[in-house]
Formats: sequence, structure tokens, C-alpha cells
Amino acid sequence: MAVQIVKPRIRGFICTNAHPVGCQANILSQINEIKEGIPYKETSLNALVIGASTGYGLASRIALTYAYGAKTLGLLYERPADDRRTATAGYYNTAAFHQQATADGFLAQSLNGDAFSNEMKAETLDRLKADFGKIGTLVYSIAAPRRIHPNTGGSHESVLKPIGAPYTGKTINLNREVITPVTIDPATEQEISDTIAVMGGEDLEMWIDALADANLLAPEVTVVAYTYIGSSLTWPIYRDGTIGRAKDDLKTRVDALDERLSNQFGGSAYISVNKAVVTQASAAIPVVPLYVSILYDIMNAKGINEAPIGQMRRLFSEHLGPGLQPQLDSERYIRLDDRELQPEVTDAVTERWAQIDTNNFHELSDYAGFRRRFRNLFGFEVKGVDYDEAVETELTF
Repeated sequence: MAVQIVKPRIRGFICTNAHPVGCQANILSQINEIKEGIPYKETSLNALVIGASTGYGLASRIALTYAYGAKTLGLLYERPADDRRTATAGYYNTAAFHQQATADGFLAQSLNGDAFSNEMKAETLDRLKADFGKIGTLVYSIAAPRRIHPNTGGSHESVLKPIGAPYTGKTINLNREVITPVTIDPATEQEISDTIAVMGGEDLEMWIDALADANLLAPEVTVVAYTYIGSSLTWPIYRDGTIGRAKDDLKTRVDALDERLSNQFGGSAYISVNKAVVTQASAAIPVVPLYVSILYDIMNAKGINEAPIGQMRRLFSEHLGPGLQPQLDSERYIRLDDRELQPEVTDAVTERWAQIDTNNFHELSDYAGFRRRFRNLFGFEVKGVDYDEAVETELTF
């Protein structure tokens, strides 16, 4: 047992520790949003969530559990606490989710390790066979910086770079809190290839192969992966950059998986295009913190903003819940970014983007909200939490 007072340790903009009670409060808030937003429907659904500890993957797990009583197996890659430091936020999120789901009578189990590896795939198959049975829903929500290829042993690092030409724009220097110009050199062919290896669709294909070979895909199985398109302001380093190229690979493979699952199981595979949100990954992308800060100010004023849990409430109540037929665009995407891309929103963001500088960015954006929401991810600055009270940091799930 390790009881201590936990204060945020901030290196630059990043929190290097996490608060277990703050993370628990975040989980309870998300659970309440689903319970209040989706009428409960009891099902026998088994769900596998690959990337289940933060962001959209975590929100998907909460939605499936508290809307449909799904039995969930979550995969994550998080660090537990030790003598020197707290656990990661994702670890505390998972511990809190397990505690509440178990108290509410739901089956929730998790495996902590590298989801890209053959070893984790084998362990997952064994756990499914022992405690779950066939999977009716698979959520793929990995956002990783690195992948060791399970067959070749090669190491692939993903990068956030433009393709073909340098990108010059503006960004928030998160350490100094000033608006600065930024220039990003274009990716090499090797960097493009490595980013596709990490963030593309090959690993999802490997998961489907493994589950199908083990006879663990249920009739009418549904698979969903997530992507982001955004407005033209972010396209040079996102949609038209290395990550966009990886997401194109994901789309090609998901379309092929949809045909395969339809033929073999009567199933389906989809990609949901989600809105820009505050995540640990988004803060690392040049331009995006400034874009999100402006976007949130505008969407909040219109009352149409959503956190990941709000997006997943819509996804699983309007598109992918049991018995539902998703609404797809002409490219077979589910579009949850519709509110972000309303013309009046994108026009307002573009107008402010042209005007914003160090002297006015607090007035023209919700940067204070971005910073608070970012620290919320680590369990800090959460309403109702007493940060002067000692808490247990060495939790298990």
C-alpha cells in the first residue's frame, strides 16, 4: 500500500504523473453520461476493445458496458505505480472502470501489454476462450508512437510530418504559452512507410485473422476503427501528411475486411470519423492545440461540443448499437465530425486563425480550457477532488 499526497509534476506542458482519485472521478462522470444519454438495453454482447485505457477506446468500452451490458475485454499498454512514481492515467482509468463495472454487476477484464505482439494476441485468444466466447463487437483504437513488427522484429516509429513539401504555419508554444511560427520538414519515404506500419491497418488485419482462425468471431460481428479528417487548416500535417497516409491504408484494409466479414459471418467493418478532441496524443501535434483551442471556444458557444464520451454515446446509440444500421457517407465512413465541420464553425475557426497571435489568443480561443482539459486527462484539476488528501497510488485491476 502506498498512500501519499499527489500533486501534478509538469515537465513543460506534460504531466509526468497521474492522480488516481481524479481519474476515478473522470470515469464516473463518463459512466453517468452514458447512463443518462442512452436507454439501457440488456444484451449478451461480448466486446474486445484494443486500446481501452484512454480517449475513444475507453469511452467505447464505457458506452458498450453501460448501454448494452457488454462483457468487455480491454487491451492496454500502461505502467503501474512503483516506489518512485504513480501509475499512468490509463492504468488508473482502467482500475476505476473495473471497480465500478464490477460493483454494477458487469464482467470487465483487461490485459496489459503490447497489442502489436503475437504474445498478446495469443493471451487474448486464451482469455476469450476461457471467460467470454465469441466476440460480437471489436473496437480498434490504438494510437501508438512505435511498433515492433511481430513477424520481422523490425522497429517502426510513427511521425507527424507533411509529405512532399515543408509545412509552415502557427502553433502554441505550450511551454512558453505564446503563438509562434512553425516549419515542419517533409517526411522521407522511410518515415512514411514506418508511420503506415504503426498507424495503418495491418495490425487490425492480424487481429481479425487470429480471431477468425480461433473461431472467436460471432455471427454478424461488428468491427470499428477510428480516424480523423478535420478542416483544411490541419490537412497539411494530418490528412495530407504521414498520419493521413496511414489512415488511407487503414481505410483500404477495413473496406476489404468488411467484404470478408460479410461473406464469412454476415458481419461488417467500419471506420468512424471522429471530431478533434483533447488527448495526450493531440498535444504533441504541432498546430492541433491551437486549432482545438479555437474550435472548442466556438463549439462551446454554440452548445455543440463533445468530449470522447459524447461522441461514443452518439456512435453506439445511433449507428453501431445492437440492431442498428449505421448511416454512412459516400466513402462508407460514419461521420461523427459533422458538428465540427458545419460551415459556420469552420468559417469562424478560419477567421480567428488568421487573426490570432500572442497578444489576443486568450480572447480568441479557449486555451485555458484546453490546458485544463489536458490536465484533467491525468486526473488533475478535476472538480470535487481534494488534492491535499493522501490517496492510495498502488492500485490493481
